Amino acid sequence: MTYVIAQPCVDVLDRGCIDECPVDCIYEGDRMLYIHPDECVDCGACEPVCPVEAIYYEDDLPTEFGAYLADNEEFFTQPLPGRKEPLDSPGGASRVGVIGLDTPLVTGLPPQAVQ
Repeated sequence: MTYVIAQPCVDVLDRGCIDECPVDCIYEGDRMLYIHPDECVDCGACEPVCPVEAIYYEDDLPTEFGAYLADNEEFFTQPLPGRKEPLDSPGGASRVGVIGLDTPLVTGLPPQAVQ
């Protein structure tokens, strides 16, 4: 099991969750943040600091955000548009910095109103 970042994060990128994550498993795309499912230790530190309530435990993910479970995994296991190879498990977000790319699901979304 893992935590998942869903649609409310798109175009917000608050990054408070990155500061709270003790294992450095939250990676930054262009429009959204992604939690690496194999690096996450399920501590839950990220969830309460998200100002838009975009982070859910996998079993608690609302139905309307169900596609984001696979999407978070695909961010790491599939080549992103503009990359030939998948990210796989780079061993910590701070090692790779901002990725600057998103999955097709996120890229295809219209700009989100930032609250």
